Amino acid sequence: EVLFEVNGDVARSIASITKVMTAVVLLEHEFDLSREVEVSASDVRGARHTYLRAGDRARIDDLLHLMLIASDNAAARTLARTSPFGYDGFVQQMTAKAQELGLDATRYADPSGLDPENVSSALDMARLIAFASNDPRISAIMRKSEHRVVTGRRVITAHSTNRLLKSDVDVQGGKTGFIRSAGYCLATLLRLPQGDPIAVVVLGARSNAARFMETRHLLNWVSSRTQSMLGLAVE
Repeated sequence: EVLFEVNGDVARSIASITKVMTAVVLLEHEFDLSREVEVSASDVRGARHTYLRAGDRARIDDLLHLMLIASDNAAARTLARTSPFGYDGFVQQMTAKAQELGLDATRYADPSGLDPENVSSALDMARLIAFASNDPRISAIMRKSEHRVVTGRRVITAHSTNRLLKSDVDVQGGKTGFIRSAGYCLATLLRLPQGDPIAVVVLGARSNAARFMETRHLLNWVSSRTQSMLGLAVE
């Protein structure tokens, strides 16, 4: 049920919310998360935000953590490149999965979200974040505020880009995103004080703070509306 939407079906660039689908496709086809792979120069070239360096070796599980917690672009590229499909085939699988899930406004051009041709709608991303958060492997990672990775040469402590994790909001899953053409984006699955889950998606916010503030406002609005429907509103 859609409780509130403004231009919810309009397709637009989604930046690093893309990585939610990268995780979904990866976990459907990768059965050994302890497998170790090497980061290539092409993975880190132009990655902008990454903790990784060319030549680093890391487990698939750690790369998945870096991608979902810290929005590491090189981690997303490495996961796609070393998948059974190869880089281009992996991206094709992402779009195919979107079609399978009925996300008709969603198309993918790369696994990290740096390509502005990764497009979707707020309604599609609400459905996707709810679907992905039902996988305990994904939701457990998205609820972590930090993660420690040993690459063989270095120890990395990655911190979450999701500010809601350090608040009183009950986060079940979430992913941030930003590139200039997309603005500041956030897709979250939250739990209301009444216990019900609700997906909140903000695309194209003008600042980092604004996407979190708008999400909180929407959550509070739905919570108060739910209390009123249950006859629990207090004057």
